[in-house]
Amino acid sequence: MKKIIEIKYKKWLLVTFCVLIPLVAIYMQETNKKHSIPEALKTEALKALSYYPELKHTGIEFIFKKNIKKSIMQAQPTFWSLLKGKKNRSYKIFISETFEIEGKQFSVTKIPKNVLIGWLGHELGHIMDYRDRSSLNLIWFGIKYSFSDAYIKEAERAADTYAVEKNMDGYILETKNFILNHTDLSEVYKARIKKYYLSPDEILKLVKDRDLGLDPISEN
Repeated sequence: MKKIIEIKYKKWLLVTFCVLIPLVAIYMQETNKKHSIPEALKTEALKALSYYPELKHTGIEFIFKKNIKKSIMQAQPTFWSLLKGKKNRSYKIFISETFEIEGKQFSVTKIPKNVLIGWLGHELGHIMDYRDRSSLNLIWFGIKYSFSDAYIKEAERAADTYAVEKNMDGYILETKNFILNHTDLSEVYKARIKKYYLSPDEILKLVKDRDLGLDPISEN
């Protein structure tokens, strides 16, 4: 009986070891990661990051994807980093290589440089929003974002506001104008942008408040 228990114990140790080693390796990989940027996106991503010195030592991986459902870019915390404290959390920004809006095909690397910088600046605004939230709060954030139009609007406007607070308003306005004035984009898509994001007039109002010494984040 004793030998049977010892054999089962050794098997349990072996299984535990085989499971834990890969998990620890992934955890360490996430911990040591800083910024990982595809070469095709490097100039624009570094420019956007330069407006966010707080994120200099934050692990952020920019990843091209074939398609992102209902979006062109998407920022989110990495799964394993949710097990760590806020300061050690890492993030991913997914970017569609190509995207289709109402039947029109676009390549993300072919859009104007400043528009791409503004788009990335908006996603970094999301990370600024995430970094002060607890892991449980982020999980709840994801659930609400998936099911609540009102919460989508709150989250997207917050990301815009962080970008304005970081003096990226010029880029953000170029991105808005590119979308809202692009003749190839449908009115349906433009209406979605108007519904969830800050309008150019609202951005200009935030810029005015910022320049007067008011806090755009608290005002929003």
